[in-house]
Amino acid sequence: MTAVLSARGVRKVFTGGDGRPLEILSGIDLEVGRGEFVAIVGESGAGKSTLLHLLGALDRPSEGSITLDGLCYEAATGAELDELRNRRIGFVFQFHHLLRDFTALENVCMPLRIGGVPEAEASARADNLLRQVGLGERLSHRPGQLSGGEQQRVAVARALANDPRLVLADEPSGNLDLRQADRLHDLLATLARDFETALVVVTHNRQLAARADRVLAVEAGRLVPVDRVEVGG
Repeated sequence: MTAVLSARGVRKVFTGGDGRPLEILSGIDLEVGRGEFVAIVGESGAGKSTLLHLLGALDRPSEGSITLDGLCYEAATGAELDELRNRRIGFVFQFHHLLRDFTALENVCMPLRIGGVPEAEASARADNLLRQVGLGERLSHRPGQLSGGEQQRVAVARALANDPRLVLADEPSGNLDLRQADRLHDLLATLARDFETALVVVTHNRQLAARADRVLAVEAGRLVPVDRVEVGG
């Protein structure tokens, strides 16, 4: 499988409260192919979200290289990284961050309109995506009129708006009840295949991780494969 996303020797070091260096990631190697769903698990504070921010070009590594679709982040200009985040990467977070005064359709249209897509084309694309995530009857509803699970499905549709090469999700079901989480997990499990995008999800949820093509754990600043995820109990 040809890698869409590649990380090599990625380290991230912060300055601790005592002024000493604090190494969070100590040598991450990762490749994710088109249509592949990778789950990243690990203890709280292990560096999972830090890694996701680096993969999404929201922060820069202390060392190492990250490449998406042939573009090396470290060699890219600020404008190129802005373009990368806006057009090639979709983000889904634990809290959906929808604009509360706008409808579901308008929220999904937003990244398209920002990118210069004509209104009619953006609206048609947003309509189609919302129907694909099961919200065809909720197009005109504002976030306050939607359940938590529905709001998160709008966020997924928004992440897909620009047909990204990579979707990154950080604890996407962490704020949902069991029934809503199960429905979101169903959606995420088919997202990579149906949309032919690389999907990387950080999660503590074992049920979601078990649906991934691969599961990796952040341990001592590195990624190690997880052979089996126990979902019982």
